[in-house]
Amino acid sequence: MHLPILIAIYSGLCIAILLGWTGPGRAESTAQSIHWGALAFPDHDRTLVMGFTTDRFTEFDGAGKRYNNMQQTDGFNFWSVSWTERLERFKGWNSNLTVGAGPTQDGFSRYLQNDVVHKLRGFTPVPVGATRNATDFMISGTLTKWTGLWGSDDVFFYGVGGAAGSLYYEPYAQMGLRRLSLLEFIPWISDHVRVSALARAGFPFSGAAFHDVAYHSYLGQASVGIGNYRRKDCETPWEIEVGLTVDSGLFVDHRGDSLEERFVTVALRYSAVTFETWNDLINQKDYGPTFGARLTMDMLYLYDRFVDAY
Repeated sequence: MHLPILIAIYSGLCIAILLGWTGPGRAESTAQSIHWGALAFPDHDRTLVMGFTTDRFTEFDGAGKRYNNMQQTDGFNFWSVSWTERLERFKGWNSNLTVGAGPTQDGFSRYLQNDVVHKLRGFTPVPVGATRNATDFMISGTLTKWTGLWGSDDVFFYGVGGAAGSLYYEPYAQMGLRRLSLLEFIPWISDHVRVSALARAGFPFSGAAFHDVAYHSYLGQASVGIGNYRRKDCETPWEIEVGLTVDSGLFVDHRGDSLEERFVTVALRYSAVTFETWNDLINQKDYGPTFGARLTMDMLYLYDRFVDAY
């Protein structure tokens, strides 16, 4: 049996055992979206989130230049469920299981790229040759330890994870800061502004969709969020978060060297709904892993509000 499959099975068994010691669960981005620029931060609190994600890989840029040896355009359309739960037997540790699957078809993401974004910005439509038509899936799981830092409650995290599916396989380790409050002596800033940062190292293996991937992956991400973080119980949560990602690259060039990518991400959260979109526009290119978006609903939050109301 191949090494990545063994890693995926082992990771899945460990997570399943740990989840068996807990109650219900929480949410993170689908695995492939991280390499397209989606926010990769783990969740601190338990949540159950359902949603839809689209990611696009384009073979050519607007001038017909080829990205690498991949001979097709991929439009991934995943319906997903993400569940994070606190491990009662291991204080400070969280587990997450995220599952995404759906049809890989070109139509929807091509419409967003060429008929919406490129028309609005006056760009040349990206040409499309061969396309992938399949049903794809990705499963990922993480174990994350949360702890305090410099007197702040549970803003530092570290942990391990693994991703497996029809696209690729990847075990990884990560650490960082999530929603750290700055300038505590200025009330408005300390109540409404948060900064986050993450560093991740992984070892990808090829899958059915991506036959040539980098031997290793290093990813750095930073974000600034504005929201009502110290809200009262009667207030509806909201947040606007802007992030920057530098990825050493999941994909490789014609010589087998990894292709570094940079992305900008914007996430809008209100009540139980989150809309997030990511794009490679700071790379000043429009081919390879170009953009993606997701719309999610926090089902556990809705359930809690329903119970409080009745």
